[in-house]
Amino acid sequence: MTERTAVLPAPSPAPPAVARGGVALGLLRTARPRQWVKNVLVVAAPAAAGELFSRHALTQLALVFTLFTASAAAVYLVNDARDAAADRAHPVKRHRPVAAGQVPVPLAYAVGGVLAVLAPVLAAWLCSPLTSALLTAYLGMQLAYCVSLKHVLVVDLAVVTTGFLMRAMIGGLALGIPLSRWFLITTGFGALFMVSAKRYSEAVQMAGRAGATRALLTEYTTGYLRFVWQLAAGVAVLGYCLWALEEGGVASTSVLPWRQLSMVAFILAVLRYAVFADRGTAGEPEDVVLRDRALALIGLVWLAMYGLAVANW
Repeated sequence: MTERTAVLPAPSPAPPAVARGGVALGLLRTARPRQWVKNVLVVAAPAAAGELFSRHALTQLALVFTLFTASAAAVYLVNDARDAAADRAHPVKRHRPVAAGQVPVPLAYAVGGVLAVLAPVLAAWLCSPLTSALLTAYLGMQLAYCVSLKHVLVVDLAVVTTGFLMRAMIGGLALGIPLSRWFLITTGFGALFMVSAKRYSEAVQMAGRAGATRALLTEYTTGYLRFVWQLAAGVAVLGYCLWALEEGGVASTSVLPWRQLSMVAFILAVLRYAVFADRGTAGEPEDVVLRDRALALIGLVWLAMYGLAVANW
């Protein structure tokens, strides 16, 4: 008589461990506090116009920073709620608060929805209609990105780049400062340079590891992404140099030609950043800058020269 062997079903993957700290801490973690540093870009337009240090400007910029952070948090909450099921199958994303069960999916949707409505309303009341319109456009674009645009070639790069550009524009709109064409060109293509360099680095690091990163990277080639960040770097440098050499903007009373001298620091910063892009190690822009002392130092020198040029010292 043959003995039957019982066939046991394969064990299902263990559910992700629920992080400690409660729902409130989970909501805070889902809002990505590390990403808030990007919203400091709201000071870019007022700083470029030399209108940064009045009491009114500082109050408005602090308010705009808060409202933009709330808008970005709304997008992160909705994104994580929507992707919760997929994130549970990811080795890293499974530990996100929503995927891990620390924050219930309906609560993430609810808090994200409240923030998405509240931020533009407060902007219209406390800042200006243009500020509210820009925040509304940002929210609409980013939510569309979460739903479908992140799966569309080239459009995904444009959406992320536009998000950076909107951050840089909103401070000027809140204070009624006209936005220079050179400011928009340099900021827009500078953002595209960093975004495409990050995508290129992800593609290089994850080559041959299907499913380990965002699916759209399999549609791009590293050669194409390299072309994009090189093109963007070139246009950003050209736009900045045209601003610095513009005859109508050259100060006649400054001690040194700071506008022209700042070109050297700007170009060196782009070239230094390109080293990490070329190696495939350009991750989050803030991490690249903080990790490399030489790049941080060049950035400080450029900032000082730019400030002296704006102040006409």
